[in-house]
Amino acid sequence: MSRFWSPVVQTLTPYVPGEQPQMQRLVKLNTNESPYGPSPKALAAIQEQNNEDLRLYPDPEGAALKQAIAKLHGLDPKQVFLGNGSDEVLAHVFVGLLKHSKPVYFPDITYSFYPVYCKLFGIDYQTVALGENFEIDTADYKTPNGGIIFPNPNAPTGRAISRSEIESLLARNTDSVVVIDEAYVDYGTGSCIPLLRGNACPDNLLVVHTLSKSRALAGLRVGFAVGHPDLIEGLERVKNSFNSYPLGRLAQAGAMAAIEDQAHLEKTSAKVMQTRAKLVSELSSLGFETLPSTANFIFTRLPGHSGAALYQALRERGIIVRHFKLARIEDFLRITIGTDEQSSELVAALKEILA
Repeated sequence: MSRFWSPVVQTLTPYVPGEQPQMQRLVKLNTNESPYGPSPKALAAIQEQNNEDLRLYPDPEGAALKQAIAKLHGLDPKQVFLGNGSDEVLAHVFVGLLKHSKPVYFPDITYSFYPVYCKLFGIDYQTVALGENFEIDTADYKTPNGGIIFPNPNAPTGRAISRSEIESLLARNTDSVVVIDEAYVDYGTGSCIPLLRGNACPDNLLVVHTLSKSRALAGLRVGFAVGHPDLIEGLERVKNSFNSYPLGRLAQAGAMAAIEDQAHLEKTSAKVMQTRAKLVSELSSLGFETLPSTANFIFTRLPGHSGAALYQALRERGIIVRHFKLARIEDFLRITIGTDEQSSELVAALKEILA
């Protein structure tokens, strides 16, 4: 511990990202990356921008990218906010929209960056327990609060709730912002973005997206939020007090081409969903219990077996999945949906372990 650390640094427990192991033979199913490459149009756009103009600052507003996102979702560009991946977008959300006198509410089992941000920015928070089957029940979010945030589908469980349930929550929770983190929405979950179209756009809903998952651009770091223009203006004020040029030229060009190539997104997402269904079936035949998932990962356990032991046994065979040493879920494994070939290797390894 350095004597020069500020008091807030001394109290932080940072977020721990998924391991990026340097192993020669590896089946990497631990960080929910896409098993398929980005849109070829995105790669071409990045290459085209890789020229002498990199000496110049990028458009600080990302106007063309905002326009592309707005066009895709039937919104106004004033409803779009950009950031370096959805994690940076979320950081600005916590500072700009969720830091109030009342605590922020989010599930007790969810994206573990939420409590990290609260501690970093001095935001009081309370967790709401998931149900017996690890589901989010919006009826549990009745107490006056400084904001509500959760992923849909939730992570690491993969379970989603319907858009109508979120509409009911918005109608009840009118005095604070509801933030829906839709990082995994393209794998079978109904997005809340349609609620933001037109004059009926609620002033208390913000939806956050990333291009790291279904758009396969995790290495580019692009995320965005959409919501009422007043919410977006608040986020822009925070961004311009922190980093006025968040997205570089290559990121903006690649992201815009990826957003415009909806066919590639639909094709690769469909392949992931097909592999997911097949993997769940194969794991079931081995005795695994898997939560319903509409994400590009599953959350599964084998009754009577230690999750940590299974994780280690898979690792020894060059297959990396995610294990959380937390109450209620310590015997679960979160497994990213890879290619059919990777899934076959996983199942074969599990059969060998269980034999």
